[in-house]
Amino acid sequence: MKQNKNLRCRMLRGSGCCLLLLALYSAGAYALESDGDQPIIIDSNTATYDDVKATSTYTGNVISIQGSIRVNSDKLVVYFIDGEADKMVFTGNLAKFKQTPNEGDQDITGEALTGEYYPKKNLLILIDKATVWQGSGAYSSDFIEYDLKTSLVKAGEKESAGKRVHVVLQPKAKEQPAAKGDGK
Repeated sequence: MKQNKNLRCRMLRGSGCCLLLLALYSAGAYALESDGDQPIIIDSNTATYDDVKATSTYTGNVISIQGSIRVNSDKLVVYFIDGEADKMVFTGNLAKFKQTPNEGDQDITGEALTGEYYPKKNLLILIDKATVWQGSGAYSSDFIEYDLKTSLVKAGEKESAGKRVHVVLQPKAKEQPAAKGDGK
């Protein structure tokens, strides 16, 4: 498949089915290199495209996958400007995402009631009951920004309206010394 650098949208129509192939996420410095070369495939129970509003809406067990990136939600709405995906809003109880930053690294996962993705900014915003797990650490807040390019997580601020951020940092497991023999 061709690389879809400009996040152009191609709608394939046929016998009541719609499959929208988009570049939902851009490859970044910390994302698997091949992720940006992969199309996004969205599966859902229903799909609707509104040409007047320049939106496409997917509902019911929505699964979107691009390379190592996966988003599961109850609903996904894609907003287009000049034929390009500008904003993507996923909702669910809870909507979840997962990304493998580099081959062999631990996955970065997260969940929230609402998520907003801005493809041109490589920015994912998780809103309301949001949590991001990175390695053995976790960040919880009502508002979390995750930069897909740099893997930078910012919790709190803006939408959290004075609520506190909860962070868990696990210590690294200590290695046990090798057992010594009798020396006989």
